Amino acid sequence: MRCLHTRFASLAALSAFVLVTGCSEVNSTIDKAQACLEAPKIVAELTGQLASLANDPQAMEKALDDTAAKLNDVADQAANTTIKQASDDLAATLSGINVQSVNDVVDATQKVGTDTAAYVEKVAQACTG
Repeated sequence: MRCLHTRFASLAALSAFVLVTGCSEVNSTIDKAQACLEAPKIVAELTGQLASLANDPQAMEKALDDTAAKLNDVADQAANTTIKQASDDLAATLSGINVQSVNDVVDATQKVGTDTAAYVEKVAQACTG
């Protein structure tokens, strides 16, 4: 019975903390484990789309911008500073790539491949360290 009482006391304390700090404060950051799962998934989605967008510069531009926005969200919420900085940097790179023609697609694909590989490596190091 004492163990049950202790659990209720812990739950009551947590509830009071949530009420005092507000739900948005408790959920305003994502933990390292969540960021370690989310960041590579976002990049994998982009790299999976690149081949199918090779003949559509506008669609590629949109995909790059959408991915940059998702990475900005991860960066804004990440509690881990390495993941935050890496996500901010890659988002800035992706949003800075202009794809106006099919020739730009080739350059963009190479840039995205190189930069996303470096990003995934930084995130992996942050997640294992």
